Amino acid sequence: MSTPLLSVRNLQKYFPTSRNVGFRKEKLQVKAVDGISFDLMKGETLGLVGESGCGKTTAGRTILKLIEPTAGEIVFDGKDITSLRPGLMTPLRAQMQIIFQDPFSALNPRQTVGKIIAAPFEIQKVTPEGGVKKEVAALMERVGLNPEHYNRYPHEFSGGQRQRIGIARAIALKPKLIVADEPVSALDVSIQAQVINLIDDLQKADGISIVFIAHDLSVVQHISDRVAVMYLGKIMEIAKTEDLFAAPHHPYTTALLSAVPQPDPRSERTRERIILKGDLPSPINPPAGCVFNTRCWKAQDICRTKTPELLTVGKSQVACHFPE
Repeated sequence: MSTPLLSVRNLQKYFPTSRNVGFRKEKLQVKAVDGISFDLMKGETLGLVGESGCGKTTAGRTILKLIEPTAGEIVFDGKDITSLRPGLMTPLRAQMQIIFQDPFSALNPRQTVGKIIAAPFEIQKVTPEGGVKKEVAALMERVGLNPEHYNRYPHEFSGGQRQRIGIARAIALKPKLIVADEPVSALDVSIQAQVINLIDDLQKADGISIVFIAHDLSVVQHISDRVAVMYLGKIMEIAKTEDLFAAPHHPYTTALLSAVPQPDPRSERTRERIILKGDLPSPINPPAGCVFNTRCWKAQDICRTKTPELLTVGKSQVACHFPE
């Protein structure tokens, strides 16, 4: 059994907040990530899916220690990095990178593209063979950009090209792990496939491990080896992609998959849609027991009192008292 590149155990990230109660302020916590656990193998792509507000982005940034975890354990490449100070994290940053969701705000508008892509070499004090400029030109060519545009500024590029600049910056130091935080959600549909295929090709060529955060299940199905489904800060189900899409076990996963449009008009008209009633509960005050019990059509008394553990059901790991 090979050792995982990344092991996350019972990871929590709570944000302090408060509300006014009469003349005093009551201190509360937003439970953005509430005890998630998973392993990521070398060269594997794990899709992290769920509706908006479920904690996907916070989980990705906490894994990279861009924000400090409240509790839990993060082991990267055999090293426990949970409580490492920012200064000690700097050398590890070369191996852990992120592709941001918004290609417009992720790039410094005052710097040229060449300077932006060269930043990792400057920060890590790495001088590539042949010089930085030659390496940056090669990276630009590799992600489908014209190296002659080295001295252009971000506003001179389209959204898809800006995301390619972000990808070039992320792969500059040949990282072992990349967190791709909804890298195509801000792009036109016509450009999304190109960027996804680019990430897929780079992952296969360099053997990079990727945590691919998305809410578009068809994108996740295309690029991921395994999928983890999140809801209100917790993981509901983890399985290999083909197993999850063929036979989902958690009611929430079933509901999510029922919302994916079908390319065939006849099956699209006749398929059964599961419409979840009610809104996503507040992460400040999540429901007792299973966090999904307020919207689940299978909920029983035990679901409202006892939190289900992530147990093996079929080919999946499922946190449900009454799996499908």
